[in-house]
Amino acid sequence: MAPSRARKLDRRGGAHLPVAPQEDQHEELVELSRMLVGHARSAKSRAKRLSVVGPNGETLALPASVVDVLERATAVLTNGDAVAILPVGRELTTQQAADLLNVSRQYVVRLVNADRLPCTKTGKHRRLRLEDVLAFKRARDLERSRALTDLTRLTEEFGGYDREMK
Repeated sequence: MAPSRARKLDRRGGAHLPVAPQEDQHEELVELSRMLVGHARSAKSRAKRLSVVGPNGETLALPASVVDVLERATAVLTNGDAVAILPVGRELTTQQAADLLNVSRQYVVRLVNADRLPCTKTGKHRRLRLEDVLAFKRARDLERSRALTDLTRLTEEFGGYDREMK
């Protein structure tokens, strides 16, 4: 993708959208994942850099950081999960934060107004740090998990799973 196209996607918020694996790609992903994991574990392989071959046959050595990202992304895709790449240290619009949290933009605005999510203002526009949004998401997910565990425990205590459905 041309750099100007990547910047345009990034400004519109499309660059952080998740990419899901295709069903017919599973075996290729498994093979790629094995190759990348094997490369990471082998001292001899690490001395040799991985390369990609371009459309005209030219080869380009991949930086170690790109190989690490590929290894992690491939492992996630192999499990059938989607992957999104987000630059750390980046500021998000309220819409981008909403997309990341899978909530409405207005809900993010309410979180900001209630001081549950910090933001800075650029003119009339709110900007949220990616790290803050991800920390909020982790805390929210942990709180949800604890609530579900408590609900399951209470349901078991009161015999909720012992009753037949009518």
